[in-house]
Amino acid sequence: MGTVVTRTTKYLKPYALKLHFSNKYVRSMVVHKPTSRTVAAASSLEKDLRTELPSTGDVAAAATIAELLAERLKLQDIPAVSFELQKGERYHGKIKAFVDSLKAHGIQLI
Repeated sequence: MGTVVTRTTKYLKPYALKLHFSNKYVRSMVVHKPTSRTVAAASSLEKDLRTELPSTGDVAAAATIAELLAERLKLQDIPAVSFELQKGERYHGKIKAFVDSLKAHGIQLI
């Protein structure tokens, strides 16, 4: 049974979206699961965004970071990523804003 899961992960869902939210910042990255390499990342810690955003840790910042990540994924020719909520997380607030913005900018979630 384990080989079926790894084959599915390797061929159908090779890119995983990882999110981290703190009270001050929003961080996101897309990891290629078979090689464990980060293919694209965006964060509100970047100098360009810190001056541009009024707040680096709110819902609007999450949507802006998702837009930036979507642009970087399109440059890498990655049309879809897999995303699963962690245990205890709800599709609400910053997570909802991030995912909805990612979808609105043309990245599919599988």
